[in-house]
Amino acid sequence: MSESTTVPEGTPASPAFPVPRTCPFALPQGYADLREQGDAIQRTTLFDGTEAWVVTAHAEARKLLADGRLSSDKLHAGFPAISPAEKAHRPFRTITELDPPEHDVHRRMLLPAFTARRTQDMRPLVQRIVDEHLDAITAKGPTADLVAEFAVPVQSAVICHLLDVPQEDQEFFQEKTRQITQERGTLGPEEIQQVLRETWGFLDQRVKKLESDPENGLLSVLAAERANTGALEHHDLVAMALVLLVAAQETTSSTLGSGIVTLLRHPEQLARVTADPELWPNAVEELLRYTSVADMGTRRAAKEDIEIGGVVIRAGEGVIIPNLLVNRDPKVFENPDVFDVGRTTRTHLAFGHGVHNCIGQNMSRVVLEIAFRTLFERLPNLRLAVPAEELKMSPPGGVQTLTALPVTW
Repeated sequence: MSESTTVPEGTPASPAFPVPRTCPFALPQGYADLREQGDAIQRTTLFDGTEAWVVTAHAEARKLLADGRLSSDKLHAGFPAISPAEKAHRPFRTITELDPPEHDVHRRMLLPAFTARRTQDMRPLVQRIVDEHLDAITAKGPTADLVAEFAVPVQSAVICHLLDVPQEDQEFFQEKTRQITQERGTLGPEEIQQVLRETWGFLDQRVKKLESDPENGLLSVLAAERANTGALEHHDLVAMALVLLVAAQETTSSTLGSGIVTLLRHPEQLARVTADPELWPNAVEELLRYTSVADMGTRRAAKEDIEIGGVVIRAGEGVIIPNLLVNRDPKVFENPDVFDVGRTTRTHLAFGHGVHNCIGQNMSRVVLEIAFRTLFERLPNLRLAVPAEELKMSPPGGVQTLTALPVTW
């Protein structure tokens, strides 16, 4: 934080970020302390000793996410890195790190594949994938790890279908995605660079093949458009494939794992939704709000001075908007720490807001609804195989996820 930052006299320093989460749904003590302080925007200290702003209020979060004076570019001065791996050099940037107008060009190319209608058309495919994985689980049962055997492979299969990834390569992608998402908080800069190089190399070869021999998925459509119009550079298309693979994979699979635990730990709410399956879409929205797995993914750097919430964010300073915290704002959500599948408030920021709101949110909702509903229909006696206190979360990073979910039935 620069010396010119305007901070009220005597404002207490915020806890160091990122704040570890030890439960898939409970508000960690560090967040509870921030909320208790009551200031909409507060200071925080990052792992390397630098400072940034942390936004605790829903209204200010929405305003900032729609403010063009904030940059998503991780190379921008002051962007708040939350681990050493994030500071490692990368030879590419993804759509989530681009600012308008470059971002808008890429987003327009992707939007047709993620409309509500297109994703609803994917329901039979998603149902088949979910059924196949549950068939394998029940055949092997009566125990399973629903992270390794259900949440991750189900979403991976959906994404691989979308990106024309052959069946024989899906295991490779699951492993690389796991390393990038679940282990990046513990990987050093050289290790994360190696994982990214391997993933990039495979996608590079895959895109080259699809440019000359397209198939039926989104990546083939984009490759054909690139070949015909030159609207995208080959390098940009590979980066686009990488972010679709990782971002779409980790958020949905993590929400699925955390959502299962949340439902099992709130049996009265699970009973409500299983008794009335029409409640599942509503329950999915509440699970998205309540678990907010993409907790540290929403970070920005100020390109200009911004006055908001009683402070001035100076150009070159970092801004962190923890989804779990702003989605528990009592000014917006009545009894925000209560899990209620009948809650009608739909203003959560689990998918972001503004130009960078999640392009795959419609697909994520379809996968989550089908996966939750089918799982609890087929395994009505599902329960945790270990005490809930023994469940482990991944190291703090962009997405918070369970490392394993042992269950029995």
